Formats: sequence, structure tokens, C-alpha cells
Amino acid sequence: MAPRPRATDRFVAQNRRARHDFHILDTLEAGLTLVGSEVKSLRQGLASIQEAFAREVNGEIFLVNAFIPEYAGANRFNHEPKRARKLLLHKRQVNKLMGQVKRDGVTLVPLSVYFNDKGRAKLELGLAKGKNKADKRESDKQRDWNRDKARIMRSNGRD
Repeated sequence: MAPRPRATDRFVAQNRRARHDFHILDTLEAGLTLVGSEVKSLRQGLASIQEAFAREVNGEIFLVNAFIPEYAGANRFNHEPKRARKLLLHKRQVNKLMGQVKRDGVTLVPLSVYFNDKGRAKLELGLAKGKNKADKRESDKQRDWNRDKARIMRSNGRD
């Protein structure tokens, strides 16, 4: 039997820019409705969610503008690379998210696409509030200081 992939190996796509541009208030895991050629393409590690966002349409949440390239072996049965994909969430979760989006002015940002232990494609969705330039500078300073602090501690022989 093949060894189980580590948690870091399961990620297909990550939106690292999202944590720089937004304050992530809350995260949740959502399923994706995909066709077969999309799953094959994801398993090859080909996807991009850099420009993607989630939107509510008729009481359902869709992932918009996510790029999953066509699978070469699918021939004429291929999918459209930038189509809107429905997110699988409970009705209570959808209502809660939409209430927060409308009331608090937050955004639904995809953070990562990965395969869970059962081999199902999942999307980590973040409830995010935009950062201004000063916030971005402050978080950069904090990250640099933490890196320097760790370097100093290592050089002094403390772990």
C-alpha cells in the first residue's frame, strides 16, 4: 500500500496573497461540485485561485473566477476552465455567511484547495475584511521582527 501523503502534499492551490491583503476573521471548509476532468486536472496540481472569490446566487454560494485548466486526456468532454463552481455548504452556514457579508461588509475569499483524507476536493474559505496600506506595513514589520527574533534566539543557543 502506498504511503499516505503528508498534509502539505495535499494542497493543490493556495492563495497566499489573501493573508497579505485581508484580515482573515474566520475560516471554514466547503466541498466543491466538480466534473471528472476538473478532478483529474486538480490531482495533477494544476489550479489557480489567486483571482477567485465567492459570491451568493439564489441562496447558494459559488466560487467564481477560479482557474482549473482543461485536462488533456478528456478530449471533447472537457470542462470550461473559469466556470463558476457551486460550493457545498449547509443551509445554516450559507445563511450565517451571507448575513455577515451583508451586515459587516466582509468578503468571502478562497484560501486553499486541497484533497482531504477521503480524497475529496475541498476549499478553505475565509471570511475576510480588507487591510489598508498601514495595516499591511504593520503586519510586514511584525513578521520581520518575529523572523529576526527567532534568528537571534538560535544564534544564542536557545531553541
